[in-house]
Amino acid sequence: MRWADKFSDCLAVGLLRQYNAVQQVWKVGLLGVLMTASTSMQRTVSPVWAATMPVLDSVTFGNALSEQSHKVDATNSVVITGGLGETARRLLPPPTTGWEGGRVAFTMQVDPIKLNYFTARFWGSEGSNNRLLLFCEGKQVGYRHIGDLEILDFGNDNNAPPVNGRFFYKTSPLPLAMTQGKTELHLEIRSTGRIWGYGMTFAQYQQPMTQPARAIYRVYTHTDGFFMTPADEKQGVAPVNAPVRGEPGPEVLDQLKARVTHEVDNLLKSSRPLNQMQVLFLSQAYSVKWTPAYQNPQTIQKVLSSLDAIFAAYRANPKLAQSDPATPNADWFGLGPSGYTLSLLAPGLRDHLDEAIPDGAGGQITRRAAFAEMLLDSRDWHRENRRQYTNQSMINDLYGIYLSNRGLAVVDAARAMPEKEALHYLYESVGLQPWLGSEKNGVPLKPLGDNYWQLTTKGLTKELGFVGYYGEVLDWVTTIYEATRPAPGQPGDEKIREQLIKIAHARTPFRYPALDVEGNRAMRAETIVGWRDDHYPGDVTYAERPSWDASSLYVAATTLDPALVGAAQQMFADNQFFASLRDQMKETGFRSTAGLLNTPDQYELLKAQPPSPVRLPMSPGRPDFVFADEEDGVIALKHGNEVLYASLYWRARNAINFLARVHYIQPAFERIAIVGQEEQFEPSGLTYKRPDEVNAPYLPWLPRYPAGLHSANAGEELPIAKIPAALKFKPGDESVYAGKAEFYYLRYGPYLIGMNTTHNKTFPLPVPTDVRSAKELVSGKMMRLSKPVQVGPMSTVVFYLGP
Repeated sequence: MRWADKFSDCLAVGLLRQYNAVQQVWKVGLLGVLMTASTSMQRTVSPVWAATMPVLDSVTFGNALSEQSHKVDATNSVVITGGLGETARRLLPPPTTGWEGGRVAFTMQVDPIKLNYFTARFWGSEGSNNRLLLFCEGKQVGYRHIGDLEILDFGNDNNAPPVNGRFFYKTSPLPLAMTQGKTELHLEIRSTGRIWGYGMTFAQYQQPMTQPARAIYRVYTHTDGFFMTPADEKQGVAPVNAPVRGEPGPEVLDQLKARVTHEVDNLLKSSRPLNQMQVLFLSQAYSVKWTPAYQNPQTIQKVLSSLDAIFAAYRANPKLAQSDPATPNADWFGLGPSGYTLSLLAPGLRDHLDEAIPDGAGGQITRRAAFAEMLLDSRDWHRENRRQYTNQSMINDLYGIYLSNRGLAVVDAARAMPEKEALHYLYESVGLQPWLGSEKNGVPLKPLGDNYWQLTTKGLTKELGFVGYYGEVLDWVTTIYEATRPAPGQPGDEKIREQLIKIAHARTPFRYPALDVEGNRAMRAETIVGWRDDHYPGDVTYAERPSWDASSLYVAATTLDPALVGAAQQMFADNQFFASLRDQMKETGFRSTAGLLNTPDQYELLKAQPPSPVRLPMSPGRPDFVFADEEDGVIALKHGNEVLYASLYWRARNAINFLARVHYIQPAFERIAIVGQEEQFEPSGLTYKRPDEVNAPYLPWLPRYPAGLHSANAGEELPIAKIPAALKFKPGDESVYAGKAEFYYLRYGPYLIGMNTTHNKTFPLPVPTDVRSAKELVSGKMMRLSKPVQVGPMSTVVFYLGP
């Protein structure tokens, strides 16, 4: 969308709001300029996309004349000749150990009135795990860790080339407060090492820079969020008939079996008691025919003695029921793995439950009473300490509550919740019932009200909007379904199975055609538009992204759903399964070994299935396709040989931010952008002011950067949407309501998008003045555009306005 035309009543560009038809004056956060609300949504939009605003200025790095005219001043950098013979400047690591590398400063022309954007050009065959940050007049633009305004380049932790043989462009808005009234701006790009988001000290969090940063080819300023590449700029060529990977092959499964067998043997021979996760692994291996644990009496004996030791540890430290360090996330699992073990091995353990063991106080207690005591404690604590974010809710409710109760049902059925009652926690965590939060004395506290759902109606996770990697919860939901089986091999809960299939289907539009590291045909997971992601490119992914706990075949083999079987068969046809498994096996810890246990049987089951005609929807040659999820505010579309992803509800944790995140994939290059958009919402009357914080304002516990760094976005004031009256809220709180708009309106290049997130309102979508008709991609129909298009409740329209 072009914002600048037709509106003489505003000082800059369009972000005009109509708040209940009452004129109000707002200091809009993205712009930092006073604007008067009017009947803005009734207007028309600017002409078609070919008329987008040209580049205002550009710097070609490595070109002496261009660098001289822009007063380029580089420290610790080199000029290279890189992709397609183009020159670039690469910032180098520090000569001694440190986290800050080279810098390059320069001046560029900007528009003194309009919102300006900054775009950088990078070569897609180059991988880097370092970071590049843009500074404007000495202040940092965007946030270093998962902010709505991002740094210039966050690198990629797997060092994979993002766009083999082609360029990609990254676009971000410049704060209007920094450009207003100016025609020239002093800019600087700085390099640093990568960050580890879970680091608790600065040294853990901010890693040293040991390798050169990604080379910067050219930078541009412009006033349209859609960056139009210069016509004379060299571009690569999309691969045609990319090769199929040649290796590895089935030998990886042999290596897997050898590794798992070795682990089982070591556990069975161990003279020490096993921890909860090891016990659970053996109990699952007891039903896997090719392992030494299969139907082995020694497995029962080892599990039993280890459960005795777990109880002894619990008696010595009852807080183990709340948080066991042996589990991956201590206070989410509780003693659920022990409960699952009792459930899986109940036939072999029942004869031993009434035997006496030490009670930790010099007396004796039966195993039945001992195990019941610790599992009841675990279950009830986790009922009162549930987690809000989707994957955390699933883990807590599965292990801490449900599986603790399943084990309790084996040893003391009278104190166990009935299965139907226990299932409701799982139903809440997988989006089958509203999530009501932690309990007090058995009564839900409803911290998000009584109608908050962990997943959208269409099956996507919410944290708070669309989630990439963290949203790939298929391993957890499949494990939830597996846990509901009354016994190994018997069907689990059918409602959860149906929901699992829906969730898996909802992820399939977020795999796009690409190349793997070696240039072979592949599909990758979309991460750019994810709220909790800083990965690019995403991993090679088909039906499911592999994890520590499961292979890429888990959900397909468990459900045998035709679409998911088809995705697995597509992975087999591209010979990406064995490479995925090989990469998964690079993780050498016990958790990863345990996650490999069922992979060989899953592979054999899927290889035996008849061919499925279904392939992933974004695959080359598939029909045009649009997926929109109004609850997550996200859209994925395939149009010819183009793929467009957009998060319209984009990291708006604290307030309406008028920002969208876009990943536009074309054959010759890719665009990644944060752009302004129109948003309509019901205001609360409250505002949020961006703090002078350069890292992650919403994560105040993270290590802080040295003094002297300031945010170019500090002081921007954003309106807060209406918060339900029953909920506690103050400006600055993260809220699922504070930043969610009722209607989003984005014009990006040839695409015009209107998304209505309400259940009972209709909104008009302004249309171009010089386009009589256009194809609406959701319906596939041509539509006349003589007046605004009415967008009904919980619906999305996408018009293609290009040639």
